[in-house]
Amino acid sequence: MNVQKTNDVGQENHNTLKTLLILDEISKGELTSQRDLSKKLDLALGLVNSYIKNLIAKGYLRVSNISKKNFNYFLTPQGLAEKSRLTYDLLREYNRVFREARGGLKVLFQDLQDSGVKSIVFAGADEVAEIAYLSLQDFDLKFAGIVDSDYGGKTFFKHAILSYERIKELEADCVLLTSFVKRDEIYQRLIAAGIPSDSIKTVFPLSSV
Repeated sequence: MNVQKTNDVGQENHNTLKTLLILDEISKGELTSQRDLSKKLDLALGLVNSYIKNLIAKGYLRVSNISKKNFNYFLTPQGLAEKSRLTYDLLREYNRVFREARGGLKVLFQDLQDSGVKSIVFAGADEVAEIAYLSLQDFDLKFAGIVDSDYGGKTFFKHAILSYERIKELEADCVLLTSFVKRDEIYQRLIAAGIPSDSIKTVFPLSSV
């Protein structure tokens, strides 16, 4: 896998996803301010402001005043078309990334098995985790559990999903980052939880390391 290309694609996809999330929320017609968007999407207010200005400049949004502090944002016909295009492009790119992930995971699992690793914890419960779990069945590696605070209380293949703070309750030889979009965020959460960096494995290069 081309490291630089993957990093570039990861950053581009991250920006595309944020744009798509903003357009999607505005299309619902329920939010009246950038602060609403910031809270709903868990994005910094300044970042939301930057994206909104860019979308207005491109003709994807129009604005109407409700008061001095509140505005209504509406998607223009061009904005609706852009939302559809971004959805299609993002799904197509993710399909390519996930195909590469399957190959990368098999190589990684083989290397871990050959190096004497017996058990592994997943960090991140999105589609990458599902691919990793299915690929893991071909190797003599024990699935020790999964952590992802965004899905706390839910299950993953009948395993309870724990918060990052509880990862040390799961006994394993290493931790696998099983998310593409959130991999950098999850890496930092694992470090904060006391997991040594050399115990964290990933098939997607990290932009923060």
